[in-house]
Amino acid sequence: MKVLIFSDIHGDIDTLQKMIEVFENGKFNLMIITGDFINHGPRNGLPAHFDQKQCVELLNRYKDKIIAVRGNCDSEVDQMLLEFPIMCDYTQLFFDSMRIFVHHGHKSEYSAENLKKLLPKSSDKSRTIIISGHTHIPVNEEKDGFTFLNPGSITFPKGGSQKSYAIIDTENGEIKLCELL
Repeated sequence: MKVLIFSDIHGDIDTLQKMIEVFENGKFNLMIITGDFINHGPRNGLPAHFDQKQCVELLNRYKDKIIAVRGNCDSEVDQMLLEFPIMCDYTQLFFDSMRIFVHHGHKSEYSAENLKKLLPKSSDKSRTIIISGHTHIPVNEEKDGFTFLNPGSITFPKGGSQKSYAIIDTENGEIKLCELL
């Protein structure tokens, strides 16, 4: 299975359309979105191509292909518009011997230290991947028996990074970060 992972859309229709092109052209099976769908938040400027209604319409077309969690800029009003669940703080997926724990990254109870106590470490027979967003900085790191993955942001990259996303291929175990061109 090919999984496309991205985060922090913040209502930018242009970058969302580019991600949908990546999804379609790459023949992905599933999208994991780690929150912050249609609102830009108080710390960010207004995206250049801010269009909440178009973002909602486009996301809803792919509702059967999206696994999502709530970001700090998402609200119950957003859930009233989006036709797939976004209000959970975290979710877990299992593919063969791969456990994927997904959260946005803004809640301290899901810090790396806490999650390392709750989740099993990767071993020769299994792999645990912890996916978050929120920081807008891409990370793909093996540490203490876990894979930590942050796809960065497709709208507001930070820390000198570019707009980015991630890919997981569950069949060969490949995890990679990609820049959104």
